[in-house]
Amino acid sequence: MPGAPPVATFTRAAARRVSAVLLAVSLLLFAAPPASYGDAPLLPPPGSGGAVTEGCGDGPASCHGGVRWLYRYNYSLGVHPFTSAHDVRRQLTDNFWLFPVSGGCPARIRPADECDLLGGNPVRVEAVGDTDLQISTLPGHDLGDGLHIRFAFTRTFGFHYLVVSAWQDRPTRCTESVWCGAASRAGAWALWKVLSGTLAVTAYAA
Repeated sequence: MPGAPPVATFTRAAARRVSAVLLAVSLLLFAAPPASYGDAPLLPPPGSGGAVTEGCGDGPASCHGGVRWLYRYNYSLGVHPFTSAHDVRRQLTDNFWLFPVSGGCPARIRPADECDLLGGNPVRVEAVGDTDLQISTLPGHDLGDGLHIRFAFTRTFGFHYLVVSAWQDRPTRCTESVWCGAASRAGAWALWKVLSGTLAVTAYAA
């Protein structure tokens, strides 16, 4: 239809409209203590004096000797038989405004980039792989610093999936609170559900 906005433009506008609402909801769910999402205490290695083991960005096993993931959520992105998992990852990192709370971050993000998500929450891009993206929170973030979140994309027989995993460098008051941990996990699930819904649509243009 002549004059109709392209899918990407429409999706970008929709993403911006929901961003403020999502941020408000997430901040309510993550209220009070700096958050972790653990269902088990995260303890530093014996004799470390509370210091974080190097390599924490590689996963919880490299952090604390086998600590479980804070959460791991699997979302379906639908059927895209002519699109690779790499294409979907690249579309997100090259059009970061698709991220529900992208805030003041650049449209194209690269490893080592530092920027603020909505609400002035600083993050660092830890890694961008062929089919994954990993970010970590910095001091001043509402959820506390040292929270690592990995977004991994896969495809099986044309069906695409997004797996979001998270772990944190050190224990927090929220880690030890059943209520706060449960509320935080619920808020994270809802936020990444919005991201998966956005990517399920935009993957057609990837």
